[in-house]
Amino acid sequence: MSYTTNRQPQGISYCFTNKIREAMIAELVAINDYAYNIAHSDIKDINEILHHIMEDEKRHYGMFLKLLRKYDPIQYTKYMEVKEHIKLDKDAKYLNFYDKNSEKMILNFIRDDIKGELEAIILYEEHLMEIPYKDIKETFMKVIEDEKEHVEELTLLLMHYDKDKYGPIE
Repeated sequence: MSYTTNRQPQGISYCFTNKIREAMIAELVAINDYAYNIAHSDIKDINEILHHIMEDEKRHYGMFLKLLRKYDPIQYTKYMEVKEHIKLDKDAKYLNFYDKNSEKMILNFIRDDIKGELEAIILYEEHLMEIPYKDIKETFMKVIEDEKEHVEELTLLLMHYDKDKYGPIE
């Protein structure tokens, strides 16, 4: 499963939680595209409209993540663990994607990382449906659990360093 070719899914999701993950991936791709365009434009009117659209895409991401946490108990558990164990600097500054320095791209990199984790979960969960061997299934399930934790850790970074809100998620 990948969105790297013409922004289209390369496989078929059978699990409804993976359909939510695919939607999250699509939102991350859109957010990064808008952030990239804003970072490379000096035209205020264009940037304001692109930023407004990007804020909507971030809200959509948050809406989907809230649903995923509701319907995937492991994802919710990882969210609660990450929230409890990772404490970020309260005085850290927001990253400014209008800045023309390389700092502006770090949020895009984080979103790309989340996209990769979501794609891995989708792929591994689909493999679980096809593999009959218990030890292989157990290994995939452990890796999936770790990938879900990574999604929550990376999302925590986004929530901390991006001045925009991601919808109904904390």
